[in-house]
Amino acid sequence: MVRLASAILLLTCAFLAAPPAMAQSAEDVLGQIEALHGDADGFSAAFDVLQQAMADGDAATVAKLGSYPLTVRANGEVYDVLEAQDLIDNFDSLIAPDTQTLVADQNLADLFVNSEGVMFGAGELWLSAVCDDNACNSARWRIIAINN
Repeated sequence: MVRLASAILLLTCAFLAAPPAMAQSAEDVLGQIEALHGDADGFSAAFDVLQQAMADGDAATVAKLGSYPLTVRANGEVYDVLEAQDLIDNFDSLIAPDTQTLVADQNLADLFVNSEGVMFGAGELWLSAVCDDNACNSARWRIIAINN
């Protein structure tokens, strides 16, 4: 009986950990972004800039994409990064090399989109359309969380 329960548990875990059966395309992802957030073209531009900045280790460009205060989880701690200069000054300790590589290499078709924003990897970084003012007449794609 214990072996059967163990086998069922193992199969359940394997099933839950398996990737989704239906693959999505980059067009599918951009369609989800447009439907939930609008401005898929703006997202594409921010995605390209962010990927290049992470590949280059360009702290200033990454910092320009932040929505402040920005929550960063790094080194087992949670930091509220108050402004772009704080991210620039502490870039190497706030954004792990693995996170930089993950974002730089992220495939557009593998992004996860929900009402909160767009998730890179397994949640290492989130981008969202952030309103420029209270009326939200315009918004820009910004980093809203980094989770190393």
